[in-house]
Amino acid sequence: MSALARGMSLNPSTVSRWEDGTSAPDPEALINLANHLGVRPEYFMRPIHDSGRPVFLRSLSSTLVRDLDYQRGQMRWLQEISHAITHYVDLPEVDVPDVLGGMSYRQLRDDDIERIALDLRRHWRAGDGPCPDIVALLERAGIVVSVIEMGTIKLDGLCSWAPEDGRPHILLASDKMSFPRRQMDAAHEMAHALLHRAVTADELKRDLKLIESQAFRLASAFLLPSTTYPIELQTPSLAAMVTAKERWRVSIKAQIKRLSDLEVIPPEYVTHLYKLYSAKGWSREAPLDRHWTPSEPRLVRDALHLIVDENVRSKRDLLALEFTMSAGDIENLAGLPAGWFSHEPAEIVQLKPNAGTSRNENAEILQFSPRKNR
Repeated sequence: MSALARGMSLNPSTVSRWEDGTSAPDPEALINLANHLGVRPEYFMRPIHDSGRPVFLRSLSSTLVRDLDYQRGQMRWLQEISHAITHYVDLPEVDVPDVLGGMSYRQLRDDDIERIALDLRRHWRAGDGPCPDIVALLERAGIVVSVIEMGTIKLDGLCSWAPEDGRPHILLASDKMSFPRRQMDAAHEMAHALLHRAVTADELKRDLKLIESQAFRLASAFLLPSTTYPIELQTPSLAAMVTAKERWRVSIKAQIKRLSDLEVIPPEYVTHLYKLYSAKGWSREAPLDRHWTPSEPRLVRDALHLIVDENVRSKRDLLALEFTMSAGDIENLAGLPAGWFSHEPAEIVQLKPNAGTSRNENAEILQFSPRKNR
């Protein structure tokens, strides 16, 4: 608030009163405030919806409060963007099955989570083999996914449900990202959407360790099914896991943990593998980390393209009527190139044939001779 007051040449107490609601800016100050923060004045007058459910974030205790608040704000903006899009485009229907069957998350056991993973694969028709792109799979299930730079390595992803329509939203980090890590992060947030929708803020704070453990177990069980993956590792060595990584697209450390959870390898061998993994320097970069380009969400981006390309709304109209945040923030969350809103679609001009030129259907095509190096 002090920095905002300095930027607007105001007394800090004025901004403080705006923040706590004891006073409100006059019209001129409101416009100044909106310009300073890069939003439209309507941003401060829109209804604020609250689902009453927590936003799932990992490392709550070790992450700076300002980082957590920033990501919660980004999540809320993502929900507002996707809700505005539904005025014009039918997003895929939410297909998130009730996997708990009336149970509480506290009643779940490891066997329950393994069963849920297999049932979910059958429900989404994902087969028993590798999942080539879980981000695309989640978008087909009606889950809105976005990828942004979070500015901290302590946050890998967030999951929340939009208060307007109950649609799950996932926000993933692009910081130090590899394809296998994005796969696991997306599956982890998917697990929250399936297992922890009814969790309260107090329960999240009290049972954070249990909730995160359940999410990781379901993510691992979904990406590395118990019925197929272990069979392919007859000899669970690091070399074998590198080969498995190329096929299953899951990190080696996650594979070690998965084999440990399934009791395929004993605890002492798990410790040995972790030490060997670290000794090889793979904690910084493991084999095949750069082998694939991290998958990017398409649902929100393609919906905005469709709205503009079909002349349903112009980019200018969208900014003026539907969105209250800045064009840059929308582009960032929607995966659009920077400056997309400032460039109108190019007009396609059909060239007319030259009336005085006759077309020779039997024209000969001449090849250019290779250019000699000088």
